[in-house]
Amino acid sequence: MRMSDFVVREAIVPDLKATTKDGVIREMVESLRAAGYFKGSDPEDLIKAILKREQLGSTGIGRAVAIPHTKHSGVDRLIGTLAVSKVGIPFDAVDGEPVHVLVLLCSPQDRPGDHLRALENVARSMRDDGFVRSLRECTSREQIWALLNDAPLQW
Repeated sequence: MRMSDFVVREAIVPDLKATTKDGVIREMVESLRAAGYFKGSDPEDLIKAILKREQLGSTGIGRAVAIPHTKHSGVDRLIGTLAVSKVGIPFDAVDGEPVHVLVLLCSPQDRPGDHLRALENVARSMRDDGFVRSLRECTSREQIWALLNDAPLQW
């Protein structure tokens, strides 16, 4: 599984405008909605679900990376987006550092295996400091997409 298997190309955000955890999650969910996802469901409900998950503990895994995620009835398959913040977001990460690369995941409630595999995939990929650095240096959706496609398979 590659991140390009579930990241929605049209929803990639190469330069986040938001500067808060809530704002970033809203901006990322909006990018998925604008790409045609969540038809018939309220994106606000999805945002609340992701923020509720954040209350259990930050998904800021350290090394400038966060993986906000949820299982939600508003999606019929695993989807996600990737966003880059040039300034860094205070995200209550485990290392206390700002987050610059975020991968948001949303999967159907009845597919916990897909959700877990995607989380493992993202976490494994983001352990590669060179890969994270390359993502942070990207200035366009196309550059990020190319990196995701070129990343080694994570199994």
